[in-house]
Amino acid sequence: MKKILITGGAGFIGSHVVRLFVQKYPEYQIYNLDKLTYAGNLENLTDIENSPNYTFVKGDITDAEFLAQLFAETSFDGVIHLAAESHVDRSISDPMSFVMTNVVGTVNLLNAAKSSWAPSGFAGKRFYHVSTDEVYGSLHNPDEFFTETTPYDPKSPYSASKAASDHFVRAYQNTYGLPTVVSNCSNNYGPNHFPEKLIPLMIHNIRNNKPLPVYGKGENVRDWLYVIDHARAIDVIFHNGQTGDTYNIGGFNEWKNIDLVNLLCSIMDRKLGRPEGTSAQLITYVTDRAGHDLRYAIDSTKLKTELGWEPSLQFAEGLEKTVDWFLQNQSWLDNVTSGNYQKYYQDMYANR
Repeated sequence: MKKILITGGAGFIGSHVVRLFVQKYPEYQIYNLDKLTYAGNLENLTDIENSPNYTFVKGDITDAEFLAQLFAETSFDGVIHLAAESHVDRSISDPMSFVMTNVVGTVNLLNAAKSSWAPSGFAGKRFYHVSTDEVYGSLHNPDEFFTETTPYDPKSPYSASKAASDHFVRAYQNTYGLPTVVSNCSNNYGPNHFPEKLIPLMIHNIRNNKPLPVYGKGENVRDWLYVIDHARAIDVIFHNGQTGDTYNIGGFNEWKNIDLVNLLCSIMDRKLGRPEGTSAQLITYVTDRAGHDLRYAIDSTKLKTELGWEPSLQFAEGLEKTVDWFLQNQSWLDNVTSGNYQKYYQDMYANR
């Protein structure tokens, strides 16, 4: 039975990866390591929490001693590393937290994996590092896309910390022979998305008739990918990707922020039985974010050509599914926005 460690598995993307691996691979033992910060919520995984091939471990990747002990006690065959601080606005106000989690935490994991695997050799092992398209900086040419060879040009403390972690992963491959693979993905959306991010924030605010804050003029462009399609891509890359290689994951689906918000307003008006145009009146333009990248766009040709992956949903269908999920799971959203979920699980694991 292969033992796979998934870090950040209680978070938005991580929970979908954990669920996919637990359900698809009953012959694997899946260990979900999460610190349970504000972004980690075990309510995301109530449907599989009692599965015989699933184990939750509360812990902090910035604690090197803890990781060394965990790897010593459990001989992992693979690591899928998603644990990260990921909100750009938070990185601007508190960059050091991003350095600690995204850089120091990643190096701690690399060291733990290297120490655990090296004595018997790296055969059959894999360290998969999940990163972001933001490491590439900003695109200005409408015909230009990020590829796996695009030079890094991070513009925020968040993207700088992720770029640094990517470099460390590749350095451990080159220096020590650690079998690594890296993927860089575009913006995700879908069920369980933490409501500080654009789409769930707008859904929550529209439902509650609150202002819809849009940075600047809303002209920033992002490529959006349904989170379950990202989990599928991670599955394919983990099992079939070339060791030492990099794969870009994107939705081929670019939207200006203001156009996306207007589309959400229209969908929500229809779902809530409000007259068309009601929610759009809530749009409020706010001072632009410092260092706000204009456009991200991923070219996923390599992933499609070499490994056969492509998005399963068109954006319109995915967004409808997302809105429906949030409207049908209002208690989840209320628990997250109130902070009740965090106190519950922190108390549960306080003495473990």
